[in-house]
Amino acid sequence: MTTQHLEDLALANHILVNEGVLDGFGHISVRNPNNPERFFIARSMAPALVEVEDMVEVDLDGNVHDAQGRRTYVERFIHSAIYKARPDVMSVIHSHSPAVIPFGVTGARLRPICHMSGFLGAVTPVYEIRHSAGESTDLLISNQALGESLAKVLGQSNVALMRGHGSVTVGNSIKQAVFRGVYTESNARLQSEASRLGEITFLTEAEAQATSDMNDMHLDRPWEMWKRNANKGR
Repeated sequence: MTTQHLEDLALANHILVNEGVLDGFGHISVRNPNNPERFFIARSMAPALVEVEDMVEVDLDGNVHDAQGRRTYVERFIHSAIYKARPDVMSVIHSHSPAVIPFGVTGARLRPICHMSGFLGAVTPVYEIRHSAGESTDLLISNQALGESLAKVLGQSNVALMRGHGSVTVGNSIKQAVFRGVYTESNARLQSEASRLGEITFLTEAEAQATSDMNDMHLDRPWEMWKRNANKGR
């Protein structure tokens, strides 16, 4: 694992807080490029406070491997199960970004409304924890079995909503995952606003793919801006 990966992971926490995707809760991880059977994530703490030295290593069954015996988030199983099911995924975000929540609890489907959010594709699946664990849970993905049920609903999508809870976003790099996390929240806000005005013309499936491919070529541009903004006052 390179120092740069860990520095980018710490920075991603700060960016996601600064851009309104994470708050005192939520988390982002990165797969260990030297050992794809493990990933790095911060110890259990507020994302805005995360630094490189706060990272712990976790395997794909959700077991924490840390010489200092530190704990990480209860919902680390979101990450472990997705990494196990999706070898292409290198970074995972779980957030409670507010504009997204309504789309997980209503019949309104989250769909790409502009060219910045083509990665959403034609269908953004919704995970219903009641189907796996009944009607009396705290909605948290607190074990590997629940993580696996979430990963199954995510399938090959880039984003899945979690009813009454938030969402999960994946990418083939930290920068791509952060981009998708930011613009999932943006798209949800824009879609809610547009729905009040009239019928929405969504991107076609082909447009969504083409715009997603195009944006993937320019991830450094917003990353550098978000980095500067997140570092102000630190």
